[in-house]
Amino acid sequence: MTSDGDPLRILARAIARLEGLVDRLPVEVAKDLRARITTLRALVLEKRPPALLLIGRRGAGKSSLINALFGARIAAIGHVTAQTGRGRWYDYEREGGAMSILDTRGIQEGSAPAEEDEVATAIESIAAALREKPADLVVFVAKASEVDSAIDADLAALEGVYDILGVSHHARPPLVAVVTHCDLLEPKGARLDAATRKEGSEREEVEEKLNHVATAERALATKMHQRPRLREHLVATLGVSAYMSWRADGTMRADERWRIDDLALTLFRHVPDSARAELARVTRARAVQEELGVTLTRATATVCAGIAAAPIPVADIFPLTALQAGLVAAIAWISGRSLDAKGSTEFLASLGANVGMAFALRETVRALLKVIAPGGGTLVSATIAFTGTMAIGAAARAYFIAGVSLADAKRVFRRSRKEP
Repeated sequence: MTSDGDPLRILARAIARLEGLVDRLPVEVAKDLRARITTLRALVLEKRPPALLLIGRRGAGKSSLINALFGARIAAIGHVTAQTGRGRWYDYEREGGAMSILDTRGIQEGSAPAEEDEVATAIESIAAALREKPADLVVFVAKASEVDSAIDADLAALEGVYDILGVSHHARPPLVAVVTHCDLLEPKGARLDAATRKEGSEREEVEEKLNHVATAERALATKMHQRPRLREHLVATLGVSAYMSWRADGTMRADERWRIDDLALTLFRHVPDSARAELARVTRARAVQEELGVTLTRATATVCAGIAAAPIPVADIFPLTALQAGLVAAIAWISGRSLDAKGSTEFLASLGANVGMAFALRETVRALLKVIAPGGGTLVSATIAFTGTMAIGAAARAYFIAGVSLADAKRVFRRSRKEP
């Protein structure tokens, strides 16, 4: 939920006001509008950190994957011996966003972990951690060179994890399979993270490596599909490179991450609505921020259209304006910025949206249409509210997420208002 210091309180107050308004509407109208408001509330107002469970063999790159998702060194990496001891929920925060990750002990460890663990086996360690809280998503991590090497024992352990989740929380969350260390596949000199800049023979080497990645993805997916208890939960198999290196003073020495944004987007699409906003903010993956911004814009526009179509001729003007200002604040928050009510209103004003005499005139005409021509007026009202809100969302995404200039954001707003 939003706190007093949360910029999303703008949207929270608008929805609270709207919910009071809904109580005065006809039952059927109110029922439909409440369903739309529920989606909006879950996306932003009931936001919480997503909880991901990472499981895989020692050396598969679980800790490296955590670091890659955050773009920072937050999880210890064991280069030679087992590093992670007891399964542990890591809570990572970044400027108002957060994520909980259960980094588990490696399966089939050849030595005792560097960290102490009072629990005997990796599965028992996972069970102990899952008693603290459930997971929204299970991420199985396998090294590209090991997707067909003694993998059956790993998958049997994964089935055991789902048994634990079923007993402890009566839930079996989606499963994402991640093939790591793709940068080490042959030819080793071909850089996947710079693949789009390669030409000629270098491009041929990249294509060769990409074929090896696809082979590794297929091998792991096939293994999982052969196990019905895993097949029903598997939603994606994705090869990545999570390689990042830091110097002793903490500065970054190398960053060869590849398809990490694709992974973040996959996670985003399969976590609950309430966990999406914080995932978008903490990973800073532009594709994730953009998709959430689109989802949030459409949900807000649909609610605005519902208000505009309701038989309340003048009383809806404030809720619409407040919802649109709240949408701007929410998109700014997703991008990593904080915007108060004044800032949101100023952004709307800079676009020429819903301010001044033009706003008053349009809203008055819209309200009168409901009275003079209830059927056609309702359609016109809903259309204006929907397209206007969609245009505001498009401009806000362009400015706060894509980073275009204010002048370009205005052009996006004007162009989007004309779209059917």
